[in-house]
Amino acid sequence: MHKKTAKAIEMISRTVPEERVLRDELMSRHTSFRIGGPAEALVLAADEAELAAVLSAVTTTGAEHMIIGNGSNLLISDEGYPGIMIKLAGDFESITRSAEDPNRVRVGAAVLMSRTAAFLTENGLSGFEFASGIPGSIGGAVFMNAGAYGGEIKDVVRSVRAMDPDGTNAREISGEDMDFSYRHSRAQDEDMLILSAEMELTADDPAAIAERVADLAARRNAKQPVSFPSAGSTFKRPVGGYAAALIEQSGLKGYKVGGAEVSEKHSGFVINTGGATCEDVLAVMRHVREKVYADSGIMLEPEVRLINCRL
Repeated sequence: MHKKTAKAIEMISRTVPEERVLRDELMSRHTSFRIGGPAEALVLAADEAELAAVLSAVTTTGAEHMIIGNGSNLLISDEGYPGIMIKLAGDFESITRSAEDPNRVRVGAAVLMSRTAAFLTENGLSGFEFASGIPGSIGGAVFMNAGAYGGEIKDVVRSVRAMDPDGTNAREISGEDMDFSYRHSRAQDEDMLILSAEMELTADDPAAIAERVADLAARRNAKQPVSFPSAGSTFKRPVGGYAAALIEQSGLKGYKVGGAEVSEKHSGFVINTGGATCEDVLAVMRHVREKVYADSGIMLEPEVRLINCRL
């Protein structure tokens, strides 16, 4: 363990109970790809005070660190991560309906999109159906302005509670001031940590909402390889085209290295067919980029975040 990591953990352990400071934790347990070696430590912060203490410790010591959500957009090195992974838990897993305005809800950053959609459906609140099948947590979705089926998180977010990366300056930011655009938010530019989001929905019949959610789920299941671990869309949508179409046109459906494969069902996904390593996935991604560029002149850029590894 690096000295800076050890010093940070010593400081963190004064605030966070030992059972939530996990040493040498395999990150394959915390990513949707089911890939990734051990982090020197994984810390589960249960409230704002704990999180501020953790961020203060890593800032003071200069320890390598990273905030993760549900790990649904990460490819982590087989060697793991040489530092501290920080994951939100406890208070950050809560959903609260506003007493003043029943169409508004406060959703913690660690709440899964699927759980949020279920809560809103049960409570007859519409507008989040598009996101019901997006993997990952609210924090990650706000951070990257996740979207699907014509909707984006920015459509429903009215304000965001965020914290600076050193654990200071927790504040509320309006949706307008979050600078949302395609797969982008102000949080990326300023390295903000999303704590929660207030969303505004529209009252509707729960049965009607459930029907729309079910329809989108059926469409997603028919088109996407949901039965295999992946990180969702592997490459960003290039200007004037679609990554999946370019990959398919290059004849790469089913291209495989080890346990990593370009999905036969949807060529925009690289999937883990079983036992795939980070290097397997990278090898597939490199070949896809080279072949698509040779065929089309378009260089695909990864949408999946590469952690302690690179193309």
